[in-house]
Amino acid sequence: MTRHRPRGAGTTVGVTALALLLTACAADTATDTAPTPEASSTTVVADTAPATTAPALSPEAQQRLDTELIAAAWADDVPAARKLIARGADVNATDDTVQSAYLIATSEGHTELLDLTLVSGADVTGLDSYDGTGLIRAAERGHADIIGRLIRHGVDIDHVNNLGWTGLHEALIFTDQAGRPARGDSTDFMDSVRVIVAAGGDLTIPAQQDGATPLELARRHGLTSQASLIEQAVAADRAHAPGRDADAELLQAAASGDPDAAALALRRGADIETRDAQGQTPLVVSTRNNHPRVAALLLYLGADPDAQDNIQDSAFLYAGAEGLDEILTMTLAHGADVTSTNRFGGTALIPAGEGGYASTAQILVDAEVPVNHVNDLGWTALHEAIIYGDGTGGHLETIRILLAGGADPTLPDGDGTSPRDLAAGRGQGQVVALLEEAL
Repeated sequence: MTRHRPRGAGTTVGVTALALLLTACAADTATDTAPTPEASSTTVVADTAPATTAPALSPEAQQRLDTELIAAAWADDVPAARKLIARGADVNATDDTVQSAYLIATSEGHTELLDLTLVSGADVTGLDSYDGTGLIRAAERGHADIIGRLIRHGVDIDHVNNLGWTGLHEALIFTDQAGRPARGDSTDFMDSVRVIVAAGGDLTIPAQQDGATPLELARRHGLTSQASLIEQAVAADRAHAPGRDADAELLQAAASGDPDAAALALRRGADIETRDAQGQTPLVVSTRNNHPRVAALLLYLGADPDAQDNIQDSAFLYAGAEGLDEILTMTLAHGADVTSTNRFGGTALIPAGEGGYASTAQILVDAEVPVNHVNDLGWTALHEAIIYGDGTGGHLETIRILLAGGADPTLPDGDGTSPRDLAAGRGQGQVVALLEEAL
């Protein structure tokens, strides 16, 4: 069955940072401000924006702000949405199509906007015109990251809408629409099923229209990977598998790169932050072995991107050091601390400079990792890009990126040698020219 929700004219930030930004915006509001909406009674595993006291808006002014906020949500204009919320716009206010800024964020896959609405009192029990939760809307579109964020905020994972479907049903039924506007690709839809399975979603609820179970739906739609995972999960639920170590299974799945095994271990109660003998969490293990699908599952369900092992590597720091851009980008989208440092006192950007990982350096510069941070060896990322490079290829491009991002071309290393002299001493003529141009 195909259905179409009314659309508007318009088409990754940590929650703590969002709360601070909202506070800052509130200080700059006009006189017709209102209290921020009351937080949902659902338990939220996150910081929330501080409540403010302000005069109530007139009904007309409130409606105007709410309408503008919904338009900003369709356009994914987070700065505008932030200002409107600070002025009193309600993230739960719905239009005549029963869609709110919060619900729009869930269906359109706008993660930063979703985080903003969640810290601004979004009601995760709120329903759309199909009596569907935000999770169901996200599952229809294959937005696995959104699904995970909502689960972490207490949404009902097994809610049934007025079409008789849960989020899991929709993640299976609408897979054939992968890749369409505002929808994820086939990998995203598979990830959506994994997140729901891992989080303990009920695999026995039949679709009310025809009584098909999730497993039957997966088979009907030719989804062999989804069917295999669901079949394994159903069998495991029945067996209860006494005596098995779910934590060990999760660590093994992270090492081998088996996201289905990771989902099953989490479903069995594995601690997402368990540690191995080296102090590595499953996320660090999956990152060290460059298994992005396992890393994605873990991050979607709340794994800490900054948890450091016995040698002070975190998923974020290791991904930056090794040029693992896919995982690096995900850790940043899930609030990685860009100022965190490794055992050498260096940020993620410094070893990226050492490796000459230009694309990685660009990601980190864009994320505002301190570009002139000096590690315990007395080196910045610019120094390491010169010292460990040959002045060509990825190292040369990395140096360009660092200089464009604000690297100080005059800052000497711990021995007092300038970047220019370091490059000249190594015969890196193109680097010397770049540095002289930047002076």
